Amino acid sequence: MALWLWARLVPFFAWRSDLVVLLKRVSPRSATPYQGLSADLIAYRTRRSVRRPHFMKDRPCLREGVLADRFLRLAGYHPELHFGVEKQSIEQDKLAAHCWVVLDDVVILNRPTTAMVEVLVRDKHMCLKRPAIAETSI
Repeated sequence: MALWLWARLVPFFAWRSDLVVLLKRVSPRSATPYQGLSADLIAYRTRRSVRRPHFMKDRPCLREGVLADRFLRLAGYHPELHFGVEKQSIEQDKLAAHCWVVLDDVVILNRPTTAMVEVLVRDKHMCLKRPAIAETSI
């Protein structure tokens, strides 16, 4: 039930917010009420809760990513939220961006394409960092 509700709240938190503000709004406090739930179950339930979006239709990976990140943390996991762009889109009018969730060095939600260049990571300590490879790849 909480995941379903948060899936409906994220678009409102994202509206007219930059990424830092959005991540701050959806970040859980220190409690872990979902301790014991499997990461696979959380990823599955996240995908199901946003499968028919009314809002954020053009950014489903962002919505899924921040939801999965929140609920994985509430279950006691330490996921990483990765952000990337397609190299070819950098010189186009519209930038093609993507967001995916990594847990223990394994992508568990929204696998990126090989054309993606990672530009930002929210690490397991909830700090935003630019990967060293991003500065030289673009």
